[in-house]
Amino acid sequence: MPITVLLVDDEPLVRVGLRAVLESQPDIEVVGEAADGAAVIPLVRRLRPDVVAMDVRMPLMDGIEATRALLRTVEAPPKIVVVTTFENDEYVYDALRAGADGFLLKRARPAEIVHAVRLVAEGESLLFPASVRRLAAEYGEHGGNRAARTAMERARLTERENEVLRLMAGGLSNAEIAARLVVGTETVKSHVSAVLTKLGARDRTQAVIAAYESGFVAPG
Repeated sequence: MPITVLLVDDEPLVRVGLRAVLESQPDIEVVGEAADGAAVIPLVRRLRPDVVAMDVRMPLMDGIEATRALLRTVEAPPKIVVVTTFENDEYVYDALRAGADGFLLKRARPAEIVHAVRLVAEGESLLFPASVRRLAAEYGEHGGNRAARTAMERARLTERENEVLRLMAGGLSNAEIAARLVVGTETVKSHVSAVLTKLGARDRTQAVIAAYESGFVAPG
């Protein structure tokens, strides 16, 4: 089954370019397009895409609010990749905090675009971890977020789960974590699942942001 993608951007040329890049791959299918975040929810309900590639800045409803609305109202929502012009942008960090699974630069090379969609669809690695760390360093609250700190304390992660979360924050995939800890990949998946459940995180991106904002992991 191909990875199905919905493109959301107010610039037609961006949508055309992304469609051309993604549809050149045999395992990816673009199933729809929208010019504003306000159109996302009905399209997602009708098309059921695996991934939404969403512009962060749009005239009626931006990608941040569209992400919040989508995750709040749609059961089993798709993965969300925010598409942006600028990497070091507070809007991008806000979108990740709102629930986006990663971000992608509009100037990214075709291979990077394809890799990002595949990686987010699989959900076993953090997309562009170095960039996420830079965003956390600039816009994260570094332990000053009381809610994140309280959630981390209440999670009561085991010693091994703490170790797995730190490696997740370092950008390691499940396979890389397994090799580092000398355990099986299925064991790592179980630990990752436990971390997400205990933190109430939708995915590893949200868990990593919680780790930074609670002060559990220091950016840099």
